[in-house]
Amino acid sequence: MKWADFSQLIKFRLTFLVVFSASITFLIGSKVNEQTIHEPINWYNWGLLIAGGFLVTGAANIFNEIIEKDLDKLMKRTMGRPIPSGVMTTGQALIIGMFMGISGVIILFKLNPTAGYLAVFSIFLYAFVYTPLKRKSSIAVFVGAIPGALPPLIGYVAAHPQIDEIGLVVFGIQFIWQFTHFWAIAWVLDDDYKLAGFRLLPTGKRDRISAIIPFIFAVILLPVSLLPTYMGFGGYIIGGVSLVMSLIFMYQAFNLMRTLEIKAAKQLMYGSFFYLPIVQLVLLFDFLGKK
Repeated sequence: MKWADFSQLIKFRLTFLVVFSASITFLIGSKVNEQTIHEPINWYNWGLLIAGGFLVTGAANIFNEIIEKDLDKLMKRTMGRPIPSGVMTTGQALIIGMFMGISGVIILFKLNPTAGYLAVFSIFLYAFVYTPLKRKSSIAVFVGAIPGALPPLIGYVAAHPQIDEIGLVVFGIQFIWQFTHFWAIAWVLDDDYKLAGFRLLPTGKRDRISAIIPFIFAVILLPVSLLPTYMGFGGYIIGGVSLVMSLIFMYQAFNLMRTLEIKAAKQLMYGSFFYLPIVQLVLLFDFLGKK
């Protein structure tokens, strides 16, 4: 199997972003430990988190592709993936997915049982609840937002073994961000999604309501993104960056609501790609700078 095939099988870019998010919050959790129990960053455990997170996320994506193999054949965006294109059999993919999933969960359990349980829950919810629900109702987006927001929480508890207010805030930011992010993608790819019977836009079509709802979530994201500063574990730097990024995000969502154009949806989609890593990185640097 070529790297290109394996990369498509595990959705490498998505997996990379997920692992990046978890690795950032692991360092934030490590800083909390340093401040409370004077324990330095464990870089070995950081590496284990990256490995375990990569394996678990890749496994979830493989299970998703196995379940949707017949639907992937119908969409231009996915028909070239290894399973629908015939490069790989379902059985081969299942073996790879099981190996990656079990190995990743074991690694995360060794780091922290809470991280391991959250990883198992994430795989189950993404592959076996969200995936089949995509063809039935747009409520799938709400269900999918939960496993989509768990990586930063998993990364945090892997370093700081308890779910506290900081962990919940980093989870909340990514949870709310996902709605506007995902609906922007759904708006752009709606024609392709409909070939497979996916119902992902709020109303099932590109209309005003399907643009208003992502804008509402972009508005909600603004106060949520300011929680680190408001609650005192983030400084004014992250507050300022979050404010600016959220206002830009809101403007892009407003532009989609105003024009209902695919071009505006693409701008919002690309804006969402920049929003999350910038906010998470600045939160990390702001957090590391605090004594």
